[in-house]
Amino acid sequence: MICGMIRFFFFLSFLFLLWHQPTSVEAQRARKSATPYYPGPDPDWQHKTPAEVGMNAAQLQQAIDFAIAHDNPAPRDMKLAQVQSFGKEPFGEGIGPFKERGEPTGVVVRHGYVVAEWGEPLRVDMTHSVTKSFLSSVVGVAVDRGMIRSVRDTVRPYVAPVQVYQPVRLTSPADGVDAPDLLLPFETPHNRTITWDDLLRQTSDWEGTLWGKPDWADRPDKDATTWRTRARQAPGTTYKYNDVRVNVLALAALSVWRRPLPQVLKETIMDPIGASPTWRWWGYENSWVVLDGQLIQSVSGGGHWGGGMFIHAYDMARFGYLTLRRGRWNGQPLLSDDWVQLATTPTQPQPTYGFMNWFLNTDRTFIPSAPASAFAHVGNGTNMVYVDPEHDLVVVMRWIENGSIDEFIRQVLASIEK
Repeated sequence: MICGMIRFFFFLSFLFLLWHQPTSVEAQRARKSATPYYPGPDPDWQHKTPAEVGMNAAQLQQAIDFAIAHDNPAPRDMKLAQVQSFGKEPFGEGIGPFKERGEPTGVVVRHGYVVAEWGEPLRVDMTHSVTKSFLSSVVGVAVDRGMIRSVRDTVRPYVAPVQVYQPVRLTSPADGVDAPDLLLPFETPHNRTITWDDLLRQTSDWEGTLWGKPDWADRPDKDATTWRTRARQAPGTTYKYNDVRVNVLALAALSVWRRPLPQVLKETIMDPIGASPTWRWWGYENSWVVLDGQLIQSVSGGGHWGGGMFIHAYDMARFGYLTLRRGRWNGQPLLSDDWVQLATTPTQPQPTYGFMNWFLNTDRTFIPSAPASAFAHVGNGTNMVYVDPEHDLVVVMRWIENGSIDEFIRQVLASIEK
């Protein structure tokens, strides 16, 4: 009798535990609701083994070996690489600094912990158009603080006339008679209609010349007769990746902040995420302006003509982790959730692009092996910060050939066991 009651008691206990066992969905929600780990200031970043974060070490190493084996074949001398590519464009000469790049490099972060690295993760290299994601973030902070009331506002009311610094005196006073004293980047009838959203999504079709680079000279049409005669498209209707227009956004943001954008980025983003002191953000030798009585360099949005962000892979991973956490760092909102939502909203004429440079995996056309929710900050080289909210994963890859990205990501995701 007593033995039967004991067995019955254990049976009820088993049923109780079974009924209260969380489902896999509930378990996933519980894991996501737990307070995530954030690294301390550089160089404090906790490492874990792949097994400790639910990854297969052998398969992850296989993916890393694949990345190393598929080094970008372009010259490691970035000045020579630029001459061979963008340098062939009209007015394509470099006007910013270049730096010879290092070995194929990367960092893998899961659940906030570093689980793998390869190459030279502490080497400061050009990161090319990943710079655009830092630029758009500076604009995002201005929007969050109300300095820009709305991304739907036209840009013109925010931008004062720009005095370009010209240290070399004219050979004759008459040389400057017909030359404007001030730069007015949003005064043409077309440019007056451009919004911040148009610039952020590369749909502005801005017209003009900035820092000696005409808008039509960047990735020019094969038909040279159209370079200066084509009709302008209404802002917001046509996407074109164009670094002249990116640099216009940087100049407009400088007008709003009234101080160097690298200082703004350091104060509002890089210092709070614990980035190292080794990154630098440069513009061009001729992109200096006089603002409030001071010389300030207007920075570039990439390395198309040199300059842009020079940074190491660990700092790139920190920025990627910030975007994985939707702009929050250790409880502090550095970028609002509203901003991140806009940044990851597809651009109507280009559904795989959000704000610069948030490349989206809409319909899994960008990286077929990755979830549709994944996105990446991408620059030439290829430099990429892959961000995967579904797998709580950030992967920095540098100097991998573009055609090998999808297979590399496929192999990394195949190493995830739970």
